[in-house]
Amino acid sequence: MWRLLTLKLGRLYCCLKFLFVVSLLVFMLMNTHTLFDSFQKNELTDRRFISLNKCPACFGTSWCRKFMNGQITFETWGRLRILDFLNVKNVYFAQYGEPREGARRIVLKRLGSNQELMEMEQKVCKRATGRPRCDVTQAMYKTQFSRLNGEVRLLTPDIVEGWSDLVHCPSQRLLDRIVRRYAETKDSGSFLMKNLKDSERMQLLLTLAFNPEPLVLQSFPSDEGWPFAKYLGACGRMVAVNYVGNELWSFYHAPWEKRVDLAWQLLEIAEQLTNNDFEFALYLLDVSFDNFAVGSRDGKVIVIDAENIIVADKRLIKQNKPQNWDVWYESKFDDCGKEACLSFSKDILCSRVTVDHNYYAICQNLLSRYANWRGTSGGLLHNPPPEIVRVGRLEALLEECANPKKEYGRFQAARELRDYLAKLNNNVR
Repeated sequence: MWRLLTLKLGRLYCCLKFLFVVSLLVFMLMNTHTLFDSFQKNELTDRRFISLNKCPACFGTSWCRKFMNGQITFETWGRLRILDFLNVKNVYFAQYGEPREGARRIVLKRLGSNQELMEMEQKVCKRATGRPRCDVTQAMYKTQFSRLNGEVRLLTPDIVEGWSDLVHCPSQRLLDRIVRRYAETKDSGSFLMKNLKDSERMQLLLTLAFNPEPLVLQSFPSDEGWPFAKYLGACGRMVAVNYVGNELWSFYHAPWEKRVDLAWQLLEIAEQLTNNDFEFALYLLDVSFDNFAVGSRDGKVIVIDAENIIVADKRLIKQNKPQNWDVWYESKFDDCGKEACLSFSKDILCSRVTVDHNYYAICQNLLSRYANWRGTSGGLLHNPPPEIVRVGRLEALLEECANPKKEYGRFQAARELRDYLAKLNNNVR
């Protein structure tokens, strides 16, 4: 019955998508002149379009020369401004070309919807002038983003704690890492704030408060083996990151062998972000099929949305020893019936050394039968081969990983599930 319902929902989704495409084509035919203009102009060279005129109320300027020189161009559909109302997240695909290297695909992000960006400006204006509208470029100098002048040596926890998920519980070690690896300055490599220009300090702090994803990508770079997209640069309010590949969702109906490999990689990511030699635990708070992508060349799974990540410094937790710091924390299962929902306490994630949150998030929202996404259920490992079903081990491990019945059962189940998938992965290759 559940399978029949899933098929019906899937067909309904396809029908709605078809009707939407037809409506879109009609709309485009009625706006032919506007379409022609969009294809003629490279708007990524327009200072206002990329909000370079809003700096220092922006995210950086390291790639402005590339933007202004026309080295970055939207791909076909990205050029159509009449489609912007569909692109709520303000994420675009573009081509970036170097004279000797040719063009390659990149992703451009405004780091928020138009509504969120407008609200950000209003907050800056209210703090500076008491009014919701103002010259935001001047208002920045009258807010908390400008208080760290050249005389302040370090970015300290008391200044930025709670500004965003990244700094919900920041340690000095984490903040020094963020400043030292800040890519929107020519003098990166120093953790001293005084080595940044006034505009660079304000841009860093604004990014940290509004959407810290660029700082996550810079502080935990893919070049060092972290499972994130590579940060490239920014100009105004347009951030460029490396294109990884298709979203994980596009592999939902892939062959069993491929899905086993992807599931194993997801658990490896959960392990790496939880336990690593740097003793930083990076907890994923927003886990869905759209927030991961699979490398088009190497098949490697990568996190492509790093806005909602808490970074807990295990070294500091061991040093300060808060209440119950050494008691294992098992996340509470929450079958909310909605897409990509998770139950967690940020304060507990910040105060325990041993936490199973990442395994819980991956198992519940991506792998197990509780994973709901776009009218489907069953997770990435749905419909296993009959021989796997007969043994029953995969189903049992997924259930215990998502909704444990034993105390601390998820810790053991996640470890055994990784090993089991690795074994299946080797057998099917």
